[in-house]
Amino acid sequence: MPAPITAILYGQPPAELIDMPADAVQVSPLIPGSARLEDAVPESLDAAILLAPPGTLERRYALALALQALRPGGRLVALAPKDRGGSRLAKELAGFGCAPADEARRHHRICSVARPEHLAGIAPALADGAPRHVDNLALCTQPGIFSWDRLDPGSALLLSVLPPLAGRGADLGCGLGILARAVLATPSVTGLTLIDIDRRAVEMARRNVADARATIAWADLRAPHPDLARLDFVVMNPPFHDGGAEDRALGQGFVARAAEALRPGGTLWLTANAHLPYERVLAERFSAVTQRAAEGGYKVYEARR
Repeated sequence: MPAPITAILYGQPPAELIDMPADAVQVSPLIPGSARLEDAVPESLDAAILLAPPGTLERRYALALALQALRPGGRLVALAPKDRGGSRLAKELAGFGCAPADEARRHHRICSVARPEHLAGIAPALADGAPRHVDNLALCTQPGIFSWDRLDPGSALLLSVLPPLAGRGADLGCGLGILARAVLATPSVTGLTLIDIDRRAVEMARRNVADARATIAWADLRAPHPDLARLDFVVMNPPFHDGGAEDRALGQGFVARAAEALRPGGTLWLTANAHLPYERVLAERFSAVTQRAAEGGYKVYEARR
């Protein structure tokens, strides 16, 4: 039998800021293959280290889950950049009944605390960060997922011009499955692979996309994926932030992965913020590139392999 889990690690904090236990089990929803923090047995852990996420509801949810999983006296270290939630960590932990030690180092706030016997305010934080149905989307969703409580304007623009598609395709960075649902509304689509790096998005997409033609995977598209070959089409609203910082290479990598996945003559439909420079990488990898829409700070391209 595997050894019981005694320590967890949420995210990838800078190594120079924290000493990480060698036996810590990764539980970040943004690292494919990680364990689920939600499944941790209450009062079972000796230690938890969290690179706390920037969103308030998401951060409080992760902190509450970690504190709930720690045994009384177990140690929690939570850290975050000052401008991405770090300045609020000490107050939030105090609200859970903890007495954190708070220090500033290298533009981060680092809070250390021993889990008290009795916690406060855990249930509301868990409820606020949990999956739910949002009426204005008519979808299941969860705080922390990209555009979790509204239709992203880039996706809305793409949906306004996207024609009926046919054959086998993929939705790269599928999120909640909004683009996928529109694509699968066309009977001529024979199969659609949905891929996202966020486990929570994958779990919600599985609820939202109830179609036998859909295959949904939790994966990092910076690595090859076996289902991405000889496709007829790809749709995507690629990310351009990694860990809260803009990373233009991330979206450009999505374009490269799409080009590799498409058969000759296959088509990519891409939506993106207008300021992002995708034109060069599209021209390098596709035989024909046409801008199909531009509105409200977003643009849509059709690119033929």
